[in-house]
Amino acid sequence: MLGLVLTAGGARGAYQAGVLKRIGEIPALHDAPSPFAIVTGTSAGAINGAMIAAGSATFREATQEIARLWSQLEVEHVFHTDALTLGLGALGLMRDLVFGGLFGTTVTSSFLDASPLRKLIARILPAGAVAEAIRRGHLYAVAVTATSYHSGRSFTFVQGRPGHPVWVKSRRVVLPVELTADHICASAAIPLVFPPVPIRSAAGDLYFGDGGLRLVTPCSPAIRLGATHVLAIGIRSSRAADALSREELGVAEEAGAQGPYLFCPPMAQVCGVFLNAIFLDRLDTDLDHLRRMNELIRAYASDERGGTTSGAAMSEPMRIVTPLAVSPSEDLAMVAQRFAHRMPRLVRHLMDGLGTPDAQSADLMSYLLFDSSYTRALIQIGYRDASERIDEIETFLRVGRARDALTPTEGEAA
Repeated sequence: MLGLVLTAGGARGAYQAGVLKRIGEIPALHDAPSPFAIVTGTSAGAINGAMIAAGSATFREATQEIARLWSQLEVEHVFHTDALTLGLGALGLMRDLVFGGLFGTTVTSSFLDASPLRKLIARILPAGAVAEAIRRGHLYAVAVTATSYHSGRSFTFVQGRPGHPVWVKSRRVVLPVELTADHICASAAIPLVFPPVPIRSAAGDLYFGDGGLRLVTPCSPAIRLGATHVLAIGIRSSRAADALSREELGVAEEAGAQGPYLFCPPMAQVCGVFLNAIFLDRLDTDLDHLRRMNELIRAYASDERGGTTSGAAMSEPMRIVTPLAVSPSEDLAMVAQRFAHRMPRLVRHLMDGLGTPDAQSADLMSYLLFDSSYTRALIQIGYRDASERIDEIETFLRVGRARDALTPTEGEAA
């Protein structure tokens, strides 16, 4: 089965919308259902994934609707920006820092109030749409991942066909559910920035936050659900990251000649690096791991055909999983710098209080700038990147659909 993996990334999720829009324009998919039987997402990817799953019957229309949503997005659609709400939040934080230990209780769990996001997701996720897509055979399963603030474990909420795989690992749990706006909001609740989301489930009444916190293998849910071909859309520019590494080495050499340190990074840069660690690095690492596992499986199969033994029998069967990843050709943090003035003035003032970061290494703004000018720019970049690789993507989809039956294969390769 074909699996679609959409990673975390706050406002950078608009890039995924651009890639999906271009894929939806492939002639073979015109007036056709979604080619992806399995859809998994985290954070912003959970929002996009839920919309793809709900619109599986008409893939092209679903991708156009996602692009339309992101292109019309405003900050006020995601979190409150009025002086009263921001002021009360700041006062609550000060109260907790100064008197929290004295009172024994705190009142603040995040910097921003993301209640508008809950209303937005409830509006764009029609009730029963995912269940109908599953019933009609256009979708096998959709999964979104969130992090429990109680145990720290990664919870993957799955709505799929009866009998879909369910697994429990030391730090990963799967719960069959009927997906709601609360599950999506929980997956998209950026830690410290957005408040935890309560969810009532078979595991208990728990609070959850962004799924990117503990999901170190973003392809794993799709593979465990049965995907044999995985298309992953990330938000990290490998080209920009390589350029930054070379620049950092140059700075280090210069610092060695002039002194031990050039500058102390401001809080905004520390926050940006923190979010980068959650959102940017996981997919590349997971794909490297997947390719190594594929090599191991091929070597194991070759040894068995040659009559030699590679080791004890595996506790779980493994299979080859073919990946294809699409990632930005530009540094989205640098793009955000061009539109930083679009952030509401009061929010921008508060962020300026954290200092001015080095945009090339960490940019908090790029995750929180839910503004139509910025998101349209990201959609255009995603659309262009997908257009440049559309023949490769089309071949990947055609081969995946031709080779894979609709019944999932149990086991994993990641």
